[in-house]
Amino acid sequence: MFTPFIVKGCSLELLRIGEKAIVTFCNIPNEPICKQLRDAGINVGTKIGLIQKFPYLQIQVNDITMAIDLDIARTIYVRVIDSE
Repeated sequence: MFTPFIVKGCSLELLRIGEKAIVTFCNIPNEPICKQLRDAGINVGTKIGLIQKFPYLQIQVNDITMAIDLDIARTIYVRVIDSE
């Protein structure tokens, strides 16, 4: 018998629209992009909400809405905390 399960942790690209998560790990090899994200407030422990998935991921960080590339989103790992 199949038992349903819920994913509690994933890369940012796998969040569903309306879900909120906390950043747990960033593995961005490009240091300038990593610095830009840190300057924008995306650090371990930051709460992120997903607003839109196409053509770019549009995320809400604190009171700021920003778009990030899918390749970048794949390197940011989050723990899902809430969904609408």
